[in-house]
Amino acid sequence: MYEGKKGRLKGLALIASVGIAMVVSTLLGLAAGLYLDGLLGTKPWLTIICLILGIIAGFRNVYVTVKKYGF
Repeated sequence: MYEGKKGRLKGLALIASVGIAMVVSTLLGLAAGLYLDGLLGTKPWLTIICLILGIIAGFRNVYVTVKKYGF
């Protein structure tokens, strides 16, 4: 019975970490784009490009994790 509960908790932790990684990569892309736009004066193009790259990186992370653990 303990193993089943432990397995469920590991699964929830994995799902939470995937969600956090998705949000963090998106926010990092946004922050990098805003910084570069302020630095280079290319408003809003680098923000849009970096945000899209951050979202892609987040989805890639989800894909790799799902492939690794076989969900």
